[in-house]
Amino acid sequence: MEKEKYQNLVKKHTPKEDLLYNCLIAFITGGIMGIIGQGLIDFYQIILEISFKEATIFMLTTLIFLSCLLTSLGFFDKWVNFAKCGLIIPITGFAHATMSAALEYRKEGLVTGIGANMLKLSGAVIIFGIVSAWTFSLLRVILGVV
Repeated sequence: MEKEKYQNLVKKHTPKEDLLYNCLIAFITGGIMGIIGQGLIDFYQIILEISFKEATIFMLTTLIFLSCLLTSLGFFDKWVNFAKCGLIIPITGFAHATMSAALEYRKEGLVTGIGANMLKLSGAVIIFGIVSAWTFSLLRVILGVV
């Protein structure tokens, strides 16, 4: 009976999530990230006079750098709390997760701290991404889809 009372007490004091509001904010911030990304691609194509493919690489590098910089300065966490998946789903979220782990373990040293723990949060994404890519590539070869 004590466990049930505790669960009811926790449920009573747990803040309610406004799902519609969070989805709207994530949609808008994700759209803004898309606009920023396209703006960077256009900027690099016009200023550097490079191809779309190369400008895309520059755009990704810029977003990763800015995400890591803002995480290091402590701003990105506050923005993520507001924007939710609008900032976590794009590549900025991956960079944020990696940088956060590196910052958390930096006092333990380069090898045992940063090196051993940098991919602690984002390592699963890498593994499942590689396994998924391999699986779908194998399916394409088997089915003859090119």
